[in-house]
Amino acid sequence: MGERWSPSSWRSKPILQAPVYKDQAALQDVEKRLSGFPPLVFAGEARNLKKSLAKVAKGEAFLLQGGDCAESFAEHGADNIRDFFRAFLQMAVVMTYAAGMPVVKVGRVAGQFAKPRSSDNETIDGVTLPSYRGDIINDIAFTPEAREPDPARQAMAYRQSAATLNLIRAFAYGGYANLDNAMKWMLGFVKDTPANDKYRHLSERIQEALDFMRACGINPEAHPELRTTEVYTSHEALLLGYEEALTRVDSTSGDWYATSGHMLWIGDRTRQPDHAHVEYFRGVQNPIAFKCGPSLDSDGLLKLLDALNPEDKAGRITLICRFGADKVEKHLPALIRAVEREGRTVVWSCDPMHGNTIKAASGYKTRPFDLVMGEIEHFFQIHEAEGTYAGGIHLEMTGKNVTECTGGRAAITDLDLSDRYHTHCDPRLNAEQALEVSFKVAEMLKRQRLSRGPMVREAAE
Repeated sequence: MGERWSPSSWRSKPILQAPVYKDQAALQDVEKRLSGFPPLVFAGEARNLKKSLAKVAKGEAFLLQGGDCAESFAEHGADNIRDFFRAFLQMAVVMTYAAGMPVVKVGRVAGQFAKPRSSDNETIDGVTLPSYRGDIINDIAFTPEAREPDPARQAMAYRQSAATLNLIRAFAYGGYANLDNAMKWMLGFVKDTPANDKYRHLSERIQEALDFMRACGINPEAHPELRTTEVYTSHEALLLGYEEALTRVDSTSGDWYATSGHMLWIGDRTRQPDHAHVEYFRGVQNPIAFKCGPSLDSDGLLKLLDALNPEDKAGRITLICRFGADKVEKHLPALIRAVEREGRTVVWSCDPMHGNTIKAASGYKTRPFDLVMGEIEHFFQIHEAEGTYAGGIHLEMTGKNVTECTGGRAAITDLDLSDRYHTHCDPRLNAEQALEVSFKVAEMLKRQRLSRGPMVREAAE
C-alpha cells in the first residue's frame, strides 16, 4: 500500500460490484462534466466531523447514523426530506439527554444511491435481467431497457444530492431544528400510550430541563445552539468513477477530499485490502468507515486499519458492525480485543439491520424489530464486558409511516407488510420504530454513562 496515490489510482486494481457500461464515451463525458461541478460538501466540514468522531472514539460523544437504504429519484421531495430530518432530530434529542453528551448526527442522505448486490442478475417468471444497483446506475423497473446501466444517472444523482443538501442545511440552520419543536413532535409520539409510560416520563423530563433553562434565560432566541444543529451526510462510496470526479484538493491543506459526502464507507463486499475501493479510500482525508461482518477476522481487520489509517488518526475510522443478533457474540469480542491489543483508535458502531434480514411467509423481505433491538443490546453488553465504548448505531430508516419491518410498538405483522412497503431495496424502520429504538438505546446509554463514570474520572486524573 506504499504506492503513490491519486484519485484515479484505484483504476489499476481489481474491483467488485462495478457496473458495466456499454457506452464508454458517454460514461467518460459524464465523469468529465462532474469533475467541473461544484463540490457538494467542503473539506472544512469533513474535518469538523472528524473532530467530532474523535470525541466519540474517546467516549465523549455518541454517533447516530441513519437514513434510507437507497435514495430514489421517484421519492425525492421536500416532505420526505423534512420527515426524515424531524425523526432523526427527535432521536438525537432523546439520546443526547440520556447520554449526557453530544450526539453526532450523520445521515445516510444526499448521496446514498448505489447498492451492492449478492448477484449480478435476478430472475422473475423465467426472465433474467441485470440486478437493480440503485438509481445512480439503473432503474428498478424490470425491463431490459431500465436495467441497462446509464451514465446520465450520475448527473441526476448529483443534482438530487445538491437539492437535498440545500434543504437539510435550511432545516438545520433556519429554525426548524429548534429544540422546542423537537419536543412538541416527541410529545405527540408518546401521548396516549399507557404501555409506554417510561417514554412519556423521559420526554417530560427533557421538557422540564428545557423549561428550567428558559427560566434561567437560556432560550433559543438568545442561544443559537438551541435552534440550530449540525447534520452531516454519508453514503457507501460504491461507484468509484463518480467519487473520483468529485474528489478535490483542499486549498487550505493541500490534501485530497471526497466532496460527494462528509463521511464515506466501504461495504462488506468490497473491503478487500488490495482492491479498488480500499485503494481509493486510503487517499482521501474524510472520516471513513467500513462494514465489519462475520467474514472479517481479526487479522483482516488490522490489515484494513493499517491500509486506511496507518498513522492512527482519531476520528478517521468508524467500524460499522453488522453481524446479526445470533452472530454478534461469536464475532465481535475477538475484533474488539485485536483493536485494543494493537492500541488502535476507532469508533465502534452497531448496524443492527443488515444481519437481521429475513424473508417473511408473505414473500417480503423484512427485519423483525426484536432482532434489531437484540443485536443492539448484545453490542452494548459486549462492550461493557470488554471495558470498551459502544460508540454508535447505524440504522436504515425513514421518516414515513411505512410497513417494512415487523414488530415494534405498532406491532406490524407479516400480513401488514403489503400495506405500505415502499422501499427500493431493503426494509427500513418507519419513523415510529426508529424513535422507539432511540428510547431503548437511551436506556443503554444512561447505563453506559453511569458504569463508565469512575473510568472517565480516573482517565481525567
